[in-house]
Amino acid sequence: MTTNPTPGRLEHANITVTDIERSARLMQDLLGWHERWRGPAINGGESIHVGGDFSYLAIYTDRKAHERFAKDAPLNHIGLVVDDLDAAESVVIAKGLVPFNHGDYAPGRRFYFLDWDGIEFEVVSYE
Repeated sequence: MTTNPTPGRLEHANITVTDIERSARLMQDLLGWHERWRGPAINGGESIHVGGDFSYLAIYTDRKAHERFAKDAPLNHIGLVVDDLDAAESVVIAKGLVPFNHGDYAPGRRFYFLDWDGIEFEVVSYE
């Protein structure tokens, strides 16, 4: 058995949404990320990769109607780290989304929100 001397990291997560422009703008405004790539994707769809230098969120649409997943199935949430939790919450509210389940316990403060497609995000600050 070989061990990897360098710890691994999450490179990306890929989510399906109804409006990739709106979802990409949310991540850019919320996290200060930039668009890394955009282009055609499988099944006649389109993707936008939004993130930083080492990780990103692949935001995909095939322009077809999809049923929303039930909360916590198959994904519980995607965790995002910010420096200023209050500023992040202001961005979420300005987008017409509703923060909930605020918490202030070790190791940081946090809140959650559902995007327009029912995907749950946790936003946390370790300040």
